[in-house]
Amino acid sequence: MEKEICSLCFMCSARCPIKVTVEKDRVTFLEGNPHVPGMAGSLCPRGVSGIALLNDEQRVQHPMIRTGERGSGQWRKATWDEALDYITDKLKMIIDKHGAQSIAMGERVQVSTHVSQAFMQAIGSPNHFTHDACCRGSNRTATSSLLGCTVTDLSPDYANCRHIILYGHNLLEAIKVKETKNLMAAIERGTKVTYIDPRVTVTATKAHRYMMIRPGTDLALNYALIHVIIKEELYDAAYVERWVKGFSELKEFILPYTPEWAEDETGIDAGKIRDLAREISQDRPSVVFHFGHRAAHYENEIYMRRSIGILNALMGSIETPGGYLFKKGPGEVGAKPARKLIDQALPVVDQIRFDKVGTAKFPLPDARFGVAQMLPYAILNQDPYPIKALFVHRFEPLMSIPDTTETKKAFDQLELIVTSDINFSDTAWYSDVILPEPIYLERTDAVQQVNGVKPQMYLARQAVSQHCDGQEFPIVLKHLAERLEVGEYFPYKTMEDLVKWQLEGTGFTMEDFNEKGFVSYTDKAIVWDREEEIKFKTPSGRIEFVSSMLENAGFESFPAYKHMPSPPEGQFRLTVGRCALHTHVATQNNPYLNELMSENVLWINTERAAAKGIKTGDSVEVISKKGSGRIKAYVTDLIHPEAVFMLHGFGHESRMAGRSYNRGLADGLLQENVTDRVGGSPALHHSFVTLNPGN
Repeated sequence: MEKEICSLCFMCSARCPIKVTVEKDRVTFLEGNPHVPGMAGSLCPRGVSGIALLNDEQRVQHPMIRTGERGSGQWRKATWDEALDYITDKLKMIIDKHGAQSIAMGERVQVSTHVSQAFMQAIGSPNHFTHDACCRGSNRTATSSLLGCTVTDLSPDYANCRHIILYGHNLLEAIKVKETKNLMAAIERGTKVTYIDPRVTVTATKAHRYMMIRPGTDLALNYALIHVIIKEELYDAAYVERWVKGFSELKEFILPYTPEWAEDETGIDAGKIRDLAREISQDRPSVVFHFGHRAAHYENEIYMRRSIGILNALMGSIETPGGYLFKKGPGEVGAKPARKLIDQALPVVDQIRFDKVGTAKFPLPDARFGVAQMLPYAILNQDPYPIKALFVHRFEPLMSIPDTTETKKAFDQLELIVTSDINFSDTAWYSDVILPEPIYLERTDAVQQVNGVKPQMYLARQAVSQHCDGQEFPIVLKHLAERLEVGEYFPYKTMEDLVKWQLEGTGFTMEDFNEKGFVSYTDKAIVWDREEEIKFKTPSGRIEFVSSMLENAGFESFPAYKHMPSPPEGQFRLTVGRCALHTHVATQNNPYLNELMSENVLWINTERAAAKGIKTGDSVEVISKKGSGRIKAYVTDLIHPEAVFMLHGFGHESRMAGRSYNRGLADGLLQENVTDRVGGSPALHHSFVTLNPGN
């Protein structure tokens, strides 16, 4: 008999609401949840391809313990008790010799991250970190310094927006289904889109205005826009007067940064910069200068993202219909969110973190997420102390942290690497123990709290029985906690128990999710009065152009612009990004998606390619300070002459992922591990490369 289950997709971090059709314990159809506006019948290619994982013989099938050298592919099958006992014995020896702080855990942020954080605190280690710095860490720091909250607490109001400005935020390829549909619907209604990027993406082709900017000069463009808006008094004066701290200081600072100055830096005509500023101002306050998602490009990333926030504030578009709206939690209607294990009275951990977040080195990045790219340095230098064990969950340090060769050297110094994943990732291939996790169709997950103008909770439900010998990571951690004698902090036996514990006090039960897959705290949109009630969480209660957070940490609110150098003669700036078919490094071995796109190519400007005798389809050697590799060329006019571009996530070394093994080139092999020291994100577009044509 056929049944339908409303759940969540976990093929990327967006976690789109889905409806799963099941017959005789077999998934027959996946589609967007029809109860969620903007999702009915809609899924991206990655979401549809999730069904292929169920019977994929190349996913992790059972626990495995390494028997040969790391990376040799020599394993033995183990029972769960064997694997957990092996891990526990190793951990006890490491803790006895080096202390609990010598254990680190990295994962992709997801709905059960609070369990992992609680586990690390329970055993006495401060060293839980996530992929976040490699994605939006500097964005979080920037918005915190301006608004007192992070970028994830804000949501664009596409339905009422009149003009959207995107800085390389390729929304139509790095797909979040609902947001992408909302953007397209807005365009159809007449919303204007300005897209700024060194490369012509799919999103650029749908924009009303495209600006091919010189790589790394977005901050210069924004300084010039601010200059025009202030000089010509195009800003929302009443909003600025009421809600902004430091406007006069900005007004003085911005005087030298004219459109003519910016033209020399960005390559964008000064007249076009003025036209853009004037046009946007006519549409205020229903304007969105989009903060974007990945904010890990250059060393000045935090200030580029702050300039986006400043432009939004000048337009009066924060907590305004058609602008950015704050996401509200259940507390706004007198209700409670789902509980998290990290909210318990856990043991106090007073050791500094391996990445030194919270110290003079990194005073501002969010300690809930950390600075992942500092891990290799901490291991190799034993600074601030030895790191000897690493847990990895749904994360891929070897392909996500710049300079893969250095990360491998660091991993060689570890006494234990444990990976819990669905796929045979490169890090799994390099681990001591691999623990299989059920895919999202085979498991129930922790509660997802979704704040917004109408706060809600979602629940991912198990749809079919497991096709492998897997265990959910929160269950794995509970078993390890019991072996390490801290099991009292994990009051559940099954995932259903955990969900029920989380829902205590919320007024909802698991049964309430059965019909639609989610529950709502209110049916009325919560929007604060923009004249009196906006709840900025800064010390001043206002938008801080002059930031107490930055200034107290010894950083400038308005740093003088530093020229972005062009590549040396004969070289290119390496840029990277995503496409609609793949999620970071996680889906390249998916049977369906691999068939559609099995390798990446290198975009090269036509004129620059001709000078080197490179044609589309040629094999090109790419060489940086950190490494080299070969990739096929794609010659096009649709990229700035200073840049080359490649998709992130290809060039896997794990032989057990046979479809993606050795297909394309990994960008991490080429990138230098350079960091925005204020915001916390790596500068993934910092590196220069040379190209050698020929086989």
